[in-house]
Amino acid sequence: MTINLRHCVWVLAIAGTMGSAAFAADREVKVDDRLDASADTLTDMMKASDRGIPRDLLDKAKCVVVIPGMKKAGFIFGAKYGSGFAVCRRAGNVGWTAPAAMIVEGGSVGFQIGLSETDVVLLVMNDGGMRHLLSDKFTIGGDASAAAGPIGRTASAETDAMMSAEMLAYSRSRGLFAGISLEGATLRSDEEANRALYGHSSTNHEILTGDFKTPMAAQKFERALNRDSVSRN
Repeated sequence: MTINLRHCVWVLAIAGTMGSAAFAADREVKVDDRLDASADTLTDMMKASDRGIPRDLLDKAKCVVVIPGMKKAGFIFGAKYGSGFAVCRRAGNVGWTAPAAMIVEGGSVGFQIGLSETDVVLLVMNDGGMRHLLSDKFTIGGDASAAAGPIGRTASAETDAMMSAEMLAYSRSRGLFAGISLEGATLRSDEEANRALYGHSSTNHEILTGDFKTPMAAQKFERALNRDSVSRN
């Protein structure tokens, strides 16, 4: 009994150390590298054969959030942390805004152990979802509703589930966790990354509704967005 208890404590300590180290490393990733990783994530998840994000849904999306390599770690109590970028359609639905930096974080409870990375893409499908995205922070499942997005090149966006969901969530997981749930996760602006990207303090609302010029560091991300979607009239 004592041995088993000590073993559990030991495993818990290792899992906690792994999680803390992973989250700390993620926070230190340079903005340029994070933008490139976001571009690669979007491209890969759009081109994933019959398991990819349907292009017709991306074309209908008002905004897109990409979180590359979100960390998830835990032993009984789990934690999530990730950082990425959001963009919205420009006025007139022609092209995309400059990227606004985002952080996603949250916890979970259940029988779990391990460390994993998951690429996440959120398609914001309506005005309600966009209002949440433009706020300082919001919680999925609390403030905003999110549904698992359909996959496949021929998937139709014209279903009741698709039309009522504020956001459609897509993920690509690696590691010891089979999947991901964003229920209860909080998304907020990453003020430090925005300052590094634009040279001054800027809110996500200002970036996503304003006329910010897309910085050089974000050109690969912009190309990925324009390549995988079409402008709406």
